[in-house]
Amino acid sequence: MKLYLAPGACSLADHIALHEAGLAFEHVKVDLRSHTTADGDDYYEINPKGYVPALVLDDDEILTENIAILTWIADKLPSLAPEGPLGRYRLLEMLAFISTEIHKQFKPLFRPDSTEEARAAARETVARRLAYLAGNLEDDFLFGDNFTTADAYLFVMLLWSGRMGITIPEALAAYVERARERPSVRLALQDEGLA
Repeated sequence: MKLYLAPGACSLADHIALHEAGLAFEHVKVDLRSHTTADGDDYYEINPKGYVPALVLDDDEILTENIAILTWIADKLPSLAPEGPLGRYRLLEMLAFISTEIHKQFKPLFRPDSTEEARAAARETVARRLAYLAGNLEDDFLFGDNFTTADAYLFVMLLWSGRMGITIPEALAAYVERARERPSVRLALQDEGLA
């Protein structure tokens, strides 16, 4: 199995989750400017969308998009999803929220042609969404004491928030430190040269 990633990109969530699940995989870095892999391959031939992540399974099937990959990983190790009859759906609900309401809001902050007004609006929106999550955080992680694939995704969004000057609520600042102590997080950060 191979995970195609760009260091510090949203694919870091999948990288963390794969380590958390104990699944054997290779990771291949992608230069998102040239769309070439560290091996010199044309990344568009692996993922025609041109962005990370892409997970090539052992049978050569390819999964893209964080929600799909993180759900697949949680299906491999069910403790990476909330428990109960709605656990899988609560995971999907949280992954969709992180993807659409937080991750997508960073776009103006990464585009050099964005106006200051657009950047300020993006920061404000992300801060509001993080405040919502902080207000509902009752335990160590999003769904209690167990770290889930949604926690891996939120961790990356919080790293981005810190880099982009977005105020992180106190509850989530402590959450980042708890997540950072996990062996899976430390290993993924080290693999990507971010430790």
